Amino acid sequence: MLSIDEQLAIIKRGAEEILVEAELVEKLKQNRPLIVKAGFDPTAPDLHLGHTVLINKLKQLQDLGHEIHFLIGDFTAMIGDPTGKSATRPPLSPEAIAENAKTYQEQVFKILDPVKTKVVFNSAWFNAVTAADMIKLAASSTVARMLERNDFEERYRSGTPIALHEFLYPLVQGYDSIVMNADIELGGTDQKFNLLMGRQLQQHYGKKPQVTLTMPILEGLDGVQKMSKSLNNYIGIKDAPNDMFGKVMSVSDNLMWRYYELLSFESLQTIAQYKQAVEQGENPRNIKVKLAMELVARFHSAEAAQAALQDFETRFSKNAIPDEMPEFVFEGEMPLANLLKEAGLVATTSEAHRMVQQGGVKLNGEKIEDSKMLISHCDKYVFQVGKRKFARVSIK
Repeated sequence: MLSIDEQLAIIKRGAEEILVEAELVEKLKQNRPLIVKAGFDPTAPDLHLGHTVLINKLKQLQDLGHEIHFLIGDFTAMIGDPTGKSATRPPLSPEAIAENAKTYQEQVFKILDPVKTKVVFNSAWFNAVTAADMIKLAASSTVARMLERNDFEERYRSGTPIALHEFLYPLVQGYDSIVMNADIELGGTDQKFNLLMGRQLQQHYGKKPQVTLTMPILEGLDGVQKMSKSLNNYIGIKDAPNDMFGKVMSVSDNLMWRYYELLSFESLQTIAQYKQAVEQGENPRNIKVKLAMELVARFHSAEAAQAALQDFETRFSKNAIPDEMPEFVFEGEMPLANLLKEAGLVATTSEAHRMVQQGGVKLNGEKIEDSKMLISHCDKYVFQVGKRKFARVSIK
């Protein structure tokens, strides 16, 4: 049995904030499985590694013996989470919500133990809530309180419309905590207002308030903006093994440590040893390979991870692609010939066309046969001309 301090160290790993930590300690001292709530609105069919930052923390809490309630917000998805949005989100159809919810369950159980995880849908209780109940719930907060949210405040000040139903979202999310008797609720840093609303409502309804634990938003492959499918800087849970492996290997050496902290299940001691090895001269690529192997094995299999490593070594290492090379970021779609010229790999577009025809141009280790192809939305792809000219290119 781990001590309270040992449990706290695991819970706090990578966490942004715990409110209130003293209350969490008191709950842990009760020596009982705590009800841990994390809600996901099924607004898209696929999850990416940014979503798993939260799921990984659930796994750690599950391994500590706590009861994980994975809440699928099929009711809240019909409202549309306004968090971080500059405009009212269109609600999803019940059919789309049901389909997305099904794929969510399939994906999260690559991390969580399905036997020890309770999957709940908030429509189970909200479908029975009457109009009078909803009015009573709305009376538990104020417009002034809602406008304390940064996104609501900014929209209000800029004259951007805020639909009345959007004010219901944090109330509904908070009400979930009442029904579920949540001891702890997890969410991203952008969900802090909603999580605290759960504490407020639990107290309003005479229950002990939940502890809120916020996790940071994971940066995407560019190392700058949050991981997002719309920004094309993501690693999808359902990405093919070779693609997942290659994307992990494309992250910068600095970002690698961030991914280790938030995505890896290696101990902090082991990660510290990796850092020390790099400081003493170990090639960071070797450490990055370990992370890529771990993630591919988690979402596919150990055999798939080994095959992905072999594929990567065949395409990259045997082609002697260097670790260091010029990096370029371009805007918008570009013809290949223009890209090669702008990246300094050829002197003219005519030379670019000629090199392609001669088989001397490669993209991520693969020969390019069409000199007129258009390149768009790439994240740190490696272009090679001849044997010695390399450039890493991103197009936003």
